[in-house]
Amino acid sequence: ESVLAMSRQHPGEFYFGANEVTDLPEAIDEITKYLDQGAIIIGEQKFSVECDSRESQRLYALAGERRVPILLHFQHGTYNRGFERFGEMLKKYPQTTFIGHAQTWWANIDKNHADQSVLYPKGPVTAGGWTDRYLSDYPNMFADMSAGSGLNALTRDEAHATGFLDRHQDKILYGSDCNDPVGEGSACQGSQTIAAVRKLAPSKSVERKILYENARRLFRLGSE
Repeated sequence: ESVLAMSRQHPGEFYFGANEVTDLPEAIDEITKYLDQGAIIIGEQKFSVECDSRESQRLYALAGERRVPILLHFQHGTYNRGFERFGEMLKKYPQTTFIGHAQTWWANIDKNHADQSVLYPKGPVTAGGWTDRYLSDYPNMFADMSAGSGLNALTRDEAHATGFLDRHQDKILYGSDCNDPVGEGSACQGSQTIAAVRKLAPSKSVERKILYENARRLFRLGSE
């Protein structure tokens, strides 16, 4: 209700999403209620379920029917478990737009990421991890750069990051996932991510896509 009110008070400046605990019986009805009032995304889905559970799949189908993205928080052993199986969901729901983020999503840019309990891996990245392949192989998969996990994925191996941003330039969305009251510098995670994108993007046009254009297109917000 609060975000709906905010969006009504500031039309064109704030938009809102719809969400509910995945496996509650009323999840579909609750989310539909807010989609009917103009929600432009389902999520963030951050609940203790398997990513291919029956209840999750009901929401994937709803997102496809209503033509809104669904944002998933992948965290090994905790939220949307079974990341290695998620490709089957991308195949099964080709009309659904998925956005992935969080620790397990970003850790698996690396083909050699073997210990899934390590949520913030450091050091060099070898391209070809599950995340890299999901983005490459499925037109309906997108990525959200928000939080420390997204920032870590950029800064742990800058040479890899430039190539990653280049090949997935139409699939990556900037996000902060925090209120960042300081708003700048090392104390502000969101501004650090913006700075990293600006530093590592292979061109200004790719930077513009990641920081603005991809989200505008995905959420069908029209043009300036």
